[in-house]
This record gives sequence, structure tokens and C-alpha cells, in this order.
Amino acid sequence: MPNTIEAPQRDHALPGQWLGRLSEARRQTDELFEIIAPNALYNRPIAERHRIIFYIGHLEAFDWNLFRDRLLSIPSFNPEFDKLFAFGIDPVDGGLPKDEPSDWPSIDRVRDYVGRIRARIDDALADLDLSAKEISAETDFSPHTLLNVAIEHRLMHAETLAYMFHQLPYEQKRAPRSEPASIARPLASRMIDIPEGMATLGLARDTDAFGWDNEFEAHTVVVPAFAIDNHKVTNRQFLEFLKAGGYEERELWRPEDWEWKQSAGISYPVFWKQAEDERNENDWSFRGMFDEIPLPMDWPVHVSHAEASAYARWAKKSLPTEAQWHRAAYGTPEGIERQYPWGDDAPTDQKGNFDFARWNPTPVGAFPEGAGAFGVHDLAGNGWEWTSSIFQPFHGFRPFSFYPGYSANFFDGKHYVMKGGSSRTASSMLRRSFRNWFQPHYQYVYAGFRCVSH
Repeated sequence: MPNTIEAPQRDHALPGQWLGRLSEARRQTDELFEIIAPNALYNRPIAERHRIIFYIGHLEAFDWNLFRDRLLSIPSFNPEFDKLFAFGIDPVDGGLPKDEPSDWPSIDRVRDYVGRIRARIDDALADLDLSAKEISAETDFSPHTLLNVAIEHRLMHAETLAYMFHQLPYEQKRAPRSEPASIARPLASRMIDIPEGMATLGLARDTDAFGWDNEFEAHTVVVPAFAIDNHKVTNRQFLEFLKAGGYEERELWRPEDWEWKQSAGISYPVFWKQAEDERNENDWSFRGMFDEIPLPMDWPVHVSHAEASAYARWAKKSLPTEAQWHRAAYGTPEGIERQYPWGDDAPTDQKGNFDFARWNPTPVGAFPEGAGAFGVHDLAGNGWEWTSSIFQPFHGFRPFSFYPGYSANFFDGKHYVMKGGSSRTASSMLRRSFRNWFQPHYQYVYAGFRCVSH
């Protein structure tokens, strides 16, 4: 039985061209659930996350809980499920969930819940006037804000579900389609000098553009001169670190990172598979989404923040700050800042590996048209990039009243900012102000890094 969600048949689409984004976001997540074998829907691919069944209900419950009272004035028909599927989890080291498959409702009940929500939301939105962008006197949000939150929340899960499903055994999923081939363009590794200049972080409140609460308020900082890697650290470069004993040198790791590595038995990246003789680079393989292949040496390595930081210390460099990354990505020799690394034009498939075009990375430097003004490559897509900056609010931060914990719950000093995007990041979230964040010991996200020196 397919795992897709049966959407109600309608004679008309949701009103407005941009509301078509909601249908497209639904398609992305529906197709993801279709790759999972029915007998795996109650599995937990990553110990720190919910079982897959939760996310089937969560995506619709989030929209329902967000819209129901604020936008649609529709009564709940299943308050128990509204609460059960309301929020995900982000446990800190050791606080893992302990629920059993039997604690969750049947897939048929969950699908029925999802289908009824979609029908009611679509009917209500079809009759709603969504032309106004203004914020009402009674609230601090507009209908457009709520709809953008729903769409981007779902698109974020389209990425997080992908890396969750990545950890499933191959027999529990199937490849939906082939992906476009990438042309490998060998890119010699070098450091690029970035002169002192300004970096504008965040988004101005007086703009019509959508942003999450942590993206506000826009502010400018002076970034002293530095040098940065022209591309992300590759599997080949990280293998040199491993073969040099990087995982065994305690001085390369912060005490808390060393303790995590030792207790969890971490000795190589989670996307790698170790053969009998790890001394030969050909005896390492890459655990792709749907098959295992010889380790692609020119692909960016995907690792945790702790592993990235240890490599940077070994290389006698450091991870870039959020401001340094911005300066290298969007700055120009002329002092003008771009909206994207390549300029102000919207993202296209010639600019990078993003927007669900591929399941796996591509060789670094495969998209020269996406390079920044200073000649730094791979800044959008092909793997998020860890920074050394703790995720914290910008001056003037105000949490969303309708989602107060979205960012504020993670201003705990235990999460680090990531920038850029991966192959499974929607193009809407490649905007300059977007910020992602994760804990330093989380290996599963599609995240790599590059180093800086001063």
C-alpha cells in the first residue's frame, strides 16, 4: 500500500500563484514518505528523533494548529491528535525518547486525520481573501506570514526527513527516480584573501520579504581581513585528517566533544563505511541515500560541528564566524553586498546543488556560475556549512507570538549557526538572511565546513 497522503479531489486550486507553493511543498513531503516501505513507518532511523509515523501526522497538525484559530476559525475535530503531533524534539546528549511503536496510532487513523485536515484547510483557504499583506491591529502577523511559515516549515522537514531516511537500511526504502549527473571540474584547493569590509546580517523589519523571527533585525558589522578555503573540505582532505590520527588526538577536541566521541565510539564520519583495512582510501565507502559507493574523494565531507572543529584545529585554522561567512559569500571588492553569492538573480539549477535536484552531494567546484565575487565556490547548496558562532538572537529580536519557541528555545549556548544549504534545501531558504542551527554532536545533517585563517 503506498504511503502517499490522499489529497481531496477539488475543482479548483488554492487561490493565488504563490499559494501553489503549499501544494508543491506537500508534494515534496508526500513523495518522501512514498520511498519508505510500509513495515518501516514505525521505525526510528535516528535515536534523537521521533518515529517516522510522527512526521506523517506532524506536517498537517502543524498547519492545522497554526491556521485553525488565527486564520480560518474552524473547530478541532481531533484535539488528541492535534496535541500528539504538535511538536518535534531536539534532545540534548543523553535525553533520548523511549516510546514504543505500540504507543502510536495506526497508520490508517493518521492518514484519515491528515486527509481531513487538508480538505478543511483547502476549502477554507479557497474562500479566504489573501490579498492583504498588512498586519492587523489585533495581531503581530499577517495571513502571508502564517502561510509562509507553514510552507517553509514543511520544506524544512523535506530536508530533515531525507537525512532521517538516509539512516534506514536500504531494503526499507526505494529510489524514486534517477538524478541528474554532475560534471566534475577539478578545483585546486587554496585560501582566498577577503579584505576588511562590511557584512549585513539579518533582515530589515520594514521589508515585505518573509523571514523567521531569528532573522531580524538587520545590522551591519565590520569584518577584519581573513582568508578562507575556496571550497568546502572534501572527503579526501578529511581522510588525511583521519589517517593522521585526528580522531585519537585529544588536544584537537574540546573536552565535551572528546567525551561525546569516546562514549559514542565515534571514529569516522557517519556517512562513511569502514572496510577491513582502513589504511587504503579505496577501502572506504560512502553510504548514499539508496546505495553504497566508493568514497567520492571530491565530494564535501558531511560531519558534526565537533568533528569539523577538530579538523580545523589539526589544520591550524578555524571555522568561520557567521559574519566571516557572510562577508565571503555576499561581499564584493566594490563594497556592494549581493542577495546570493552569484548576484541578485534568483537561484537556478546552474548555480548549485540545491532545491531537491539530487539526493547526494556533487564534486566541489561543479557549479562555477554559483561562485561568489571573491572566487569562493559552493556557498549555496551541496551541504550546509558549520560556523563557529553560537546561535543567539540579533539585537531587536522578537519571537513570533504564534510560535514563540521556534528560535528562543534554542538560544541555549548549545547550538551553532549553519549557513548555505544542502542538496535537499528548498531554494526559498537560500536567502541571505536565513539561519540554520544544530547541536555540535549531531552527525546526521547534511553539513560540511570550510576553514579560515587570519
